Amino acid sequence: MTDVIVQLRRIPIFADLSQFDLDKIASLVTIQHCKKDSLIFLEEDMGRVLFMIGKGKVKVSQVNDDGKEVILSILLQGNFFGEMALLDGSARSATVTSLTDSELLILRRGDFLNLLEEYPKVTINLLKELTKRIRQSDSQIKSLSLKNATGKVAHVILRLAEDTGIIKGNSIEVSGLPMQQDIANMAGTSRETVSRVLSKLSESKLIIKKGGKITILDINRYRNFFA
Repeated sequence: MTDVIVQLRRIPIFADLSQFDLDKIASLVTIQHCKKDSLIFLEEDMGRVLFMIGKGKVKVSQVNDDGKEVILSILLQGNFFGEMALLDGSARSATVTSLTDSELLILRRGDFLNLLEEYPKVTINLLKELTKRIRQSDSQIKSLSLKNATGKVAHVILRLAEDTGIIKGNSIEVSGLPMQQDIANMAGTSRETVSRVLSKLSESKLIIKKGGKITILDINRYRNFFA
C-alpha cells in the first residue's frame, strides 16, 4: 500500500491531496504488470478504467489512412491515460502499448467519476492536465503542417526533452530515447530522415548524442535555430 501511495503522489491530478485522501484512493487501486511490447488497449475498445503509470513507459498511437503507425505521445512514470473514454463514455481514441516492462495503477470508471465529484482539486488538476495536452497537440499539429522534415524531427526531440528530460542549467538531458523508427512515427517521416537530422543537429553543436541519451546543449539556441 505504501508503494501505491508513493506512486499516486507522482500523478498530477492527485498531487494536492492529503495522506488520508491518498490512503482512500489507494484502497480503490489495482495493479497491472505489463511486459515490454504488451498491448494495453486498442483504439475503439470501450473504456472502463483509468490507467496511471507507476513504473515504465508506454506509447500512444493511431494508424493513419495508409496503414502506418503514428505515435501521438510517449508517457512515462507519473503520467496517466485513458481518461477521455471515461469522461464521455465513448470508445478509446488510440492504441496504447508498453515500451518497457511496466507497472500500471488502475481505477475503475465509477470510482474515478466519484472522485471527481468528491474532490474539486482532482477535477481542477484534471482540467489543467487536459489543457496542457491540448496545447501540446496544437503545437504538434502546427509543427507537422508548417515545418520541413528537419523541423519536424527537431520538434519531436524538443517535445521529448520538455516532457521527459532533466534540466541542467540551459541544457536538457533525455535518457531512454525512443528508437529512431518511433521518433520517425512521431514526426511523420522516415527512420533514415531521423538519422540524418540527428547527425545534422550534432554537427551544428545543438545536441550531443551518446547511445540512448541526447543532450540539448542550449535550449534557447535550439528553439531559435528552428523558429
